Amino acid sequence: MNKKVFILLLNLLFCFTLVSAQEAEKSDLQKRAEAVNPKEDIAKARSLFIHAFNDYANKGKTAQAVECAVKATPLYYSEGFFKEAFDLLQRAEQVILAGVKSPSEKAALQYLTIKERLQMYIKMRRVESAKEQLNAMEAKANESLNENLKNDLLYNKAIYYYTFGMNAQGNAVFKEMANKLTASKEYNKVDEVYQTLIANGRKSNNAGIVAQAYSNYIAWKDSTDAIKRADEIGALNKQIEEHKATIEDKDSSLSSRMAIIVGLCILAGALAAALVVGAVVLMRYILLTRKQKKTIKLANDSNALKAKFISNISAQLEPTLQKLDSSIPEVKALLDFSHHVQTLSELENTSNEAIEYEEIQIPQFCEGLMNEIRDKVKKDVNLTVNAPKMSAKINQEYVSHILLHLLNNAAEYTPEGGNIWLEYKKRGPKAHQFLVSDTGEGIPEEKREDIFKPFLEIRDLTTGDGLGLPTCKQMALKMNGDLDVDPNFTKGARFVLDLHS
Repeated sequence: MNKKVFILLLNLLFCFTLVSAQEAEKSDLQKRAEAVNPKEDIAKARSLFIHAFNDYANKGKTAQAVECAVKATPLYYSEGFFKEAFDLLQRAEQVILAGVKSPSEKAALQYLTIKERLQMYIKMRRVESAKEQLNAMEAKANESLNENLKNDLLYNKAIYYYTFGMNAQGNAVFKEMANKLTASKEYNKVDEVYQTLIANGRKSNNAGIVAQAYSNYIAWKDSTDAIKRADEIGALNKQIEEHKATIEDKDSSLSSRMAIIVGLCILAGALAAALVVGAVVLMRYILLTRKQKKTIKLANDSNALKAKFISNISAQLEPTLQKLDSSIPEVKALLDFSHHVQTLSELENTSNEAIEYEEIQIPQFCEGLMNEIRDKVKKDVNLTVNAPKMSAKINQEYVSHILLHLLNNAAEYTPEGGNIWLEYKKRGPKAHQFLVSDTGEGIPEEKREDIFKPFLEIRDLTTGDGLGLPTCKQMALKMNGDLDVDPNFTKGARFVLDLHS
């Protein structure tokens, strides 16, 4: 089963709000922080939450302070700032120890900070450290005497087991949660869990998770339907007995008894008819989903074969192409295309492998790249490098490849008398950017999303194979960065290479 989808499912099931019963109205700082979309400006959201934390802590509002600290923490480690995240949680715990006297309330707040540490250790793939945090969470959940925290603990245990490949333990925890909800007759919540899992499986085209979800859903549905029917029959029997007692006590006439029995029979008949209709609908649904599962499996198998074909075809053709005359433009184009396909395939297949970084001097590095295109630009084109005197850790091979490709494109499309810039900007302790800009014709808005996608159109390979920018994009992603077009630059084209060291 797809672990990320399963974890998302568990998040939807157990989303608890852990604030004090005496919590005051949210401060203006917290409201402003919650109004910022982290996807648009994560630094601003983080800064406002930290300011709100400090403000609450100074005013002795410990529960609100911890809430803001916990919300700011993932905004640190999602960008790789783990040290800053750990430091913030340590400050939050100091505020808890200084401002809370009740043992149960203190344990509940400490549970929140420990949970964030667990999330970070899971993200860092540190199994033993994550296990220690999980044990500490269990202790705090017990001390807090809070049933919601105990349920949330089950959810975090499931995350831990699925993340580190302990699927049997994860399934057991999920079953325990489903059994708790079923025992309290919260059938709709469990049903919603399975429906969400099935929808996510379809959305991600994951036939495996859809198949397993349907299998588990049908098994659960059968068991709960039996429980529901037993409850309904028990309630009906009780109602019959109550009516009988009422008849015997209040009216012994045969006509009254028959009227009540007829009414109960009609009710039972209506219930039976409803069950029959429900069974027919369920059978049609099961037959339809089985057909959909087969369709999804065929589509996934087809995509896998296509990917394997694209990955292997260039390697199979290259020995033959090497025997041809590479001075012929068409042969050279085929050789280049074969090499580019192999490079792109290798990047996609090794996207999760670690790469090496080295310290370089930014000005010398940028000047060296710009010098390589000086004899390729048109007449009177100005070449400008804006790079501060500093050093940075990068993967020189990938960054050089990306920037040279962008600069060569700029040289090709920038007219006489135009300008080409190569810039470097420091964006944070571990974040930086390279920008390549030109005053050429620019990229139409409707084509910006497609220029990084390979194999979208049939091309004359002698004029280029269209794999340059997709390859650069894959290299950027492998460096935990990204490559994109700046939509706000309207005087030509500007590409932004975001990196995180």
